[in-house]
Amino acid sequence: MKSILFINFVFLSLLVGHAQEIHPDYTITDETSLQCTPVISQGKTGTCWSFSTTSFIESEIARLGHGIHNLSELYQVRNIYTKKARNYILRQGKAQFSQGALAHDMMNSIRDHGIVPNEVYTGLTDENTDRHDHSDLIKLLTNMVDDAVEHKILSQKWWKSYEAMLDIYIGERPTSFSYNNKTYTPNELTKELGIDVKNYVTLTSFTHHPMYSNFILEIPDNFSNGVYYNIPLDELQNVVDYALKEGYTVAWDGDVSEVGFSQKSGLAILTNNKKRETVFETYEEEEKVTPESRQKEFENYNTTDDHLMHLVGKGIDKKGNSYYKIKNSWGIKGAQKGYIYISEAYFRMKTVSILLHKDGIPRKIKEKI
Repeated sequence: MKSILFINFVFLSLLVGHAQEIHPDYTITDETSLQCTPVISQGKTGTCWSFSTTSFIESEIARLGHGIHNLSELYQVRNIYTKKARNYILRQGKAQFSQGALAHDMMNSIRDHGIVPNEVYTGLTDENTDRHDHSDLIKLLTNMVDDAVEHKILSQKWWKSYEAMLDIYIGERPTSFSYNNKTYTPNELTKELGIDVKNYVTLTSFTHHPMYSNFILEIPDNFSNGVYYNIPLDELQNVVDYALKEGYTVAWDGDVSEVGFSQKSGLAILTNNKKRETVFETYEEEEKVTPESRQKEFENYNTTDDHLMHLVGKGIDKKGNSYYKIKNSWGIKGAQKGYIYISEAYFRMKTVSILLHKDGIPRKIKEKI
């Protein structure tokens, strides 16, 4: 999501050196765990939206019977950097320009530019590293678009220089490539793998818009004015439960800045504890989350769109409470080796939106939207 996400990740990683006792009642057993590709790292970038949604698409391709594929996250990042620059310049600098984006931006990029395997486009142009780092790139791109706005530079030569910068740091986009002994364009591969972006919808639940309406969600990274379907909170949770039961994974957008979110422990709960390192020492009863309390947290900026991850299953702790199993993109770290189990209360309070295949939505809810 936001480019500051990696800073938050570094902060969480520093806690690895602290002793943290996990109460045994937080031991979680999977009830549902759907197929997904291995955990990887987004490196020092704010491009979780691409890593999470690419993982989601990889699971969709497998669910549709088209096999296991390792797709390029950075191909879509490359596309979105160009879209964000054009949006920023045409809006005369009165827009968000950062590494952040959303799941629907990934779908729009697939619609416009197709899919490329990771072996064809890694986004790594330095032979001496296998780790993504966009620290310098985003500074250079930001300077370029700000300068273009200030001096009203909209020429084709300027755009060529912007694209050249992306080529240097991420690589030139392929127009065709060889994969599995066949030659494809990105759009041809997308079709062969069975992905039709029209089949995917984004859902949310906020009371400042009518239920069962669609609206442009007012969050900073929604630079492309993506439309969300608004449904009641209970139904949003029911959609995820139904989807998992029917074999559909979910792309999840939410807040991970809370004290109760711990990559080290592989857990996320709602807590009033102010000390992150002691959160899981005792078992806590979490508050009941209502649409009203959820809305309040959103409007006072306590719930922000910090991070996207891939929701792939559900588990249960020793007290019988349920958790959603989510694949993160911070590498194979923590007690759950890169996964996080978020409690139902955390899900209800801190979910900003979800994206999934329309057939993963219960019929009665689908009819309402």
